[in-house]
Amino acid sequence: MKIDIGIDAPEREKIAQGLSRVLADSYTLYLKTHNFHWNVTGPMFQTLHLMFETQYTELAQAVDLIAERIRALGFPAPGTYAQFSELSAIKENTGVPKAEDMIRHLVEGHETVARTSREIFGTAESAGDQPTCDLLTQRLQVHEKTAWMLRSLLE
Repeated sequence: MKIDIGIDAPEREKIAQGLSRVLADSYTLYLKTHNFHWNVTGPMFQTLHLMFETQYTELAQAVDLIAERIRALGFPAPGTYAQFSELSAIKENTGVPKAEDMIRHLVEGHETVARTSREIFGTAESAGDQPTCDLLTQRLQVHEKTAWMLRSLLE
């Protein structure tokens, strides 16, 4: 059935492509955060273990919302490691970094998702896609706040 939500198909496709990048970045950050949760060691273990759990739990919920928005726009959401690897600006880490390096990697990851979200925001806004703008605003708030909190641990 044809989609008639007040946004033309080419605009919906462009927004969905941008959201696919946000989804890929978010899922890659989720995996990285979960990995660090499992493997963190050192004097900040308890604090970081719990903090990373809170963060990956939030990201797990977020990826579902992002994927559902892509579907609501009428396009398939990417859902494989291969697709995420191709679309994401966040690169995987090899080995197990020290706790302080984990924090740095996560700051970079959250800042990357914020930049990707901000890039697509204008496209959604110019198309009058308020639900996507709202979703992106919420994601920006989470990622900027989380990056700030993680950076504070490095002071």
